[in-house]
Amino acid sequence: MKKARRHAVDELRPEYKKRDFGALVCGKYAERLREKSSVVVLDPRVAEAFPNAASGNPALLSLAEVATRSALLSHCVVTGRHKTG
Repeated sequence: MKKARRHAVDELRPEYKKRDFGALVCGKYAERLREKSSVVVLDPRVAEAFPNAASGNPALLSLAEVATRSALLSHCVVTGRHKTG
């Protein structure tokens, strides 16, 4: 048996007045959220290997460090110069 649909009530409680609330702005905080958050969608196999941030972050940071060092070494070999920094 299906539940009966409830009709949305578009009324405020008596103690609230519409004039007490400012005009609503759609997406007011969307840009701030975009700037201050970072979401990465993982492949299900990666998510299974690293079920939480405590296990995934150190491993991924190590991998990023190895990749950076490898890129620097490759650059030095190709150009014949050693980057200092």
